Amino acid sequence: MENEANKPLVETIKPLVSLPENFKIREVLPEGVVGVLKPEAPLGIALSHFKGTFCGTGFNTIFRPNSAAPTTTTFTNTVIPAPPAPPSENVLELNLTHEKLSFALSLGTVPNRGLEAQNDIVLNGVPYAQAINDVTNPATGRGDGAATAIHFEPGLWMHVPTTETTPKLAASLVRMASIPHGTTINAQGVDPKSATNGPPTIPPVNITPFFINNNHVTFVPFISQTASNKNTPRIPQDLTAFIAAGTITQDILNDPNQVLRNAIAGQTITSTITFTVSTTPTPPIFGGGADNIAFLEGDANTTNPNADTVSMNATFWIEAVEHKIVVPPFKPGDPVLKIPATPAKPGLPAPVFDVLPPRELLKPITITVTSTQIQYSQVVFLKFGGLIWPHVSVATLVPCDTQTVPDSVWG
Repeated sequence: MENEANKPLVETIKPLVSLPENFKIREVLPEGVVGVLKPEAPLGIALSHFKGTFCGTGFNTIFRPNSAAPTTTTFTNTVIPAPPAPPSENVLELNLTHEKLSFALSLGTVPNRGLEAQNDIVLNGVPYAQAINDVTNPATGRGDGAATAIHFEPGLWMHVPTTETTPKLAASLVRMASIPHGTTINAQGVDPKSATNGPPTIPPVNITPFFINNNHVTFVPFISQTASNKNTPRIPQDLTAFIAAGTITQDILNDPNQVLRNAIAGQTITSTITFTVSTTPTPPIFGGGADNIAFLEGDANTTNPNADTVSMNATFWIEAVEHKIVVPPFKPGDPVLKIPATPAKPGLPAPVFDVLPPRELLKPITITVTSTQIQYSQVVFLKFGGLIWPHVSVATLVPCDTQTVPDSVWG
């Protein structure tokens, strides 16, 4: 079955978000004041890599409130076998995903006015849009099923410069996003100053629900978290095919970040930029938060929420990945070669390179090229039924459009 998840990435991808031509935000000066055009505000080392459109695969887990049997909806025929009906209070949904993450051009110079002791500052940023499809196929246990849209998110990534007085904070990154279920987030974190050599160190993440009493966290595991169970409130309910394919295993349910580690095993990653943003950032960073529509909060006092988003944390790894590609014999005047990199494993995303040798090649040669790869691990904490439910999403993304091989590789 052919679908978006397994199409080659040589296709031209239309951006999900764009700005009008020559759109740049600038300061509006008082009448009669002649200002000098200021240079565009910096984006920082991380946001400067957010260019174009990225595609890839991932994994999503979410505990959903189970107010009625899921098979009573219009999706009756997609849930086989049917999860147990209520009184089970939740259904664990697992999705193998295909994602497009598109960035527009930078905004320019966004003035923010200070008061009294704090001077004005200027921000810069990039608008983005994220579209995620579920491609889970219970028949094969792989991400080759019919694509079903499950998430769309427009937003802004902004760079905030250092401020010396009010507040006294180092430069930071902010993600401002809107989610169709009825939540908006404002998440902030420290702007990374440099990359580290080599691949990332990706810590574990836990999907087990919990409650907090007197500052003590008590975890409440559910039978749906045991991969071998076949009669649980879970979609897909039977994971036999996924366990055999290695796409959803007990190790992955224990720690979804294992999907990220599996994706980069065997890759040559020369450097990594790491940063985290949160709606409840670690001091000295403060500010931000999550806002929900009334339906999610449940009642005016939020004591009986349907699925209230309490907070969100997301860590991003921007990786420089080195590839060796084989260039076939070539004569001047031949069309540009489109050569895909070899994926780390079958089914994983890999970039495609435009190759135009500057001279005739009488025999195949191997060249070394580099591409940008984005990985992320996000945890949204939902509140319902007296517990906090971690909703974990991870993905590995590569450039959708072909990448130009620089002249420097030819020596």
